[in-house]
Amino acid sequence: MKMPKLWRVARAVATGHGRFRRWTHWPRRSALATCAALAVLCAFVAVAAARNQSEKTKAGQAHEAPSWAFVVEPRRPASHGPAKPADDAPRHVPGSRAAFTLRQINDGFNPPDWHPGGHPPMPEVVAHGRKPRVMACGYCHLPNGQGRPENASLAGLPAAYIVQQMADFKDGLRKSSKITGPISAMVTHETLANKQEIQAAAKYFSRLKPKPWIRVVETRTVPRMHVAGWMLVPVAGGGRVPIGRRIIETPVNLERTEMRDDASGFIAYAPVGSIRKGKALVTTGGGGTTLPCDACHGPDLRGNGNVPTIAGRSPSYIVRQLCDFQSGARAGAGSELMEPVTAKLTVDDMVSIAAYLASLHP
Repeated sequence: MKMPKLWRVARAVATGHGRFRRWTHWPRRSALATCAALAVLCAFVAVAAARNQSEKTKAGQAHEAPSWAFVVEPRRPASHGPAKPADDAPRHVPGSRAAFTLRQINDGFNPPDWHPGGHPPMPEVVAHGRKPRVMACGYCHLPNGQGRPENASLAGLPAAYIVQQMADFKDGLRKSSKITGPISAMVTHETLANKQEIQAAAKYFSRLKPKPWIRVVETRTVPRMHVAGWMLVPVAGGGRVPIGRRIIETPVNLERTEMRDDASGFIAYAPVGSIRKGKALVTTGGGGTTLPCDACHGPDLRGNGNVPTIAGRSPSYIVRQLCDFQSGARAGAGSELMEPVTAKLTVDDMVSIAAYLASLHP
């Protein structure tokens, strides 16, 4: 095995070979000089190795995609038993006269519209998509554009921004640090929408007014969670566990969320002190850790021209985007502006930033 260069140097110093002979061939070959030189070189090697390992560790931590933000649905074994009869019982949600069966609720080309009076008429691509490939935008992002933790809130985003993001998805510029089902569906199906459909959807969602959708609660423990429907949901009878350095975003009412009720929001559990730390990072840059967000996103963080709002956004979504910008997975329009913003952020910093932004009024 070839000896590393620095170790070959150390051996030469110790034995008095080559150009290092003059270091060790003092009168009577001073053993003390030899040992001292060897000790210095060994210390140098140790420090260099430690520094290299530290840099690798920091890089790995910085680019690590936290599983609680990039939720992946576990694979379930195929069922070989008799098919269960369809459940055609009508479902209802509070504050709505509508009724839908489970089959209708789960139809990606005809999502339930529980509150049609709460938004303008939906364009065809939002209400029904285009069979067989382009699913209805309103299925994932909901008719009022509020979205869910596994996707994005589109309500109130600039139309030009939405159009640009679709172009970035189409061109392969906007990717994810960790592929999940919703991201795969976006890339596989929704990028097949044509220019007219994208513009119609962008115009529709941009006219919607975002509403308070997420309640942030700082806590030291959270209910034990598992993944269901691309979300984190409490385990029945699972007790509570330490939150650690995570944000756990989960439905306020799981039953209503599963029925895609766009009037039922989410709760986000965050570590104690996250909002305060996040405010410092967002408003001042945290002493050089990042840059103040208001320079681009506006003084109230509710957008500036074609720059999107980040106030009141899903913390899971915010962490995913910070990770994607930092790792280079998201490299579309504006990504170069986010490079200095995310370069030094740790996941811990991202948790705090996301908690603070989610706590703001949208």
